[in-house]
Amino acid sequence: MLIDTHCHLDAAEFAVDREQVAARARAAGVEAMVVPAVERDNFTDVLDCRAHFTGCHAALGIHPMYVARALPDDLACLRTTVAQHHPVAIGEIGLDYFVPDFDAALQQHYFIEQLKIAREFDLPVLLHIRRAQDQVLKQLRRFGLKGGIAHAFNGSRQQADEFIKLGFKLGFGGAMTYPRATRLRELAATLPLEAMVLETDAPDMAPIFAARERNSPEYLPRIAQILAELRGISFEALAHATSANARAVLGALA
Repeated sequence: MLIDTHCHLDAAEFAVDREQVAARARAAGVEAMVVPAVERDNFTDVLDCRAHFTGCHAALGIHPMYVARALPDDLACLRTTVAQHHPVAIGEIGLDYFVPDFDAALQQHYFIEQLKIAREFDLPVLLHIRRAQDQVLKQLRRFGLKGGIAHAFNGSRQQADEFIKLGFKLGFGGAMTYPRATRLRELAATLPLEAMVLETDAPDMAPIFAARERNSPEYLPRIAQILAELRGISFEALAHATSANARAVLGALA
């Protein structure tokens, strides 16, 4: 059985067939999925997914690409919602220095304040780190958190080792399935297996066999098979290890 550690099941792309998507994923062997929020307005949708779908777990946070439209009291709302609903993690949070005209100071503010909330509630974090690995690591070293997952990891081996030292697992999904992603595939093949978890990021980051289509959690077994082949191990060994890793870092899954 597999765990999808990052799946936006609440997204509008699944509005017409969310029930069927969840059912197909479960039938394919995805026993659990973590659904991270991206802003205050979808906290309720994420919690509804948790209530409605077997094996669905909620994470709550404000995504760096949404901070420009966040309101001053959104952080207080996050703290209150976490206290009431006990998510498995704070997320999706972090920094994104890839998007055009990003406001680094504003992203840093929301990231730091959410790290404080994670520390307050002793929760792991789901990290968005696009083009910002070193800046994220700098803040993580300051706060000494419980750990978490570096979602869609695509940094260097040195950066990977630094995340691992801080108690983080590294998320691998659709991007790794493309043969042209040679550096990422080398990481996928050589990183310690105990540091890796699986994810889809559905409906985004579709794997090569669904390129230009809507990504879906039901694709996780095929993604896992590709990772197993890169590492030269059986699918069963890969599934067992990555699921154990997910439970270890997201303790509420256990």
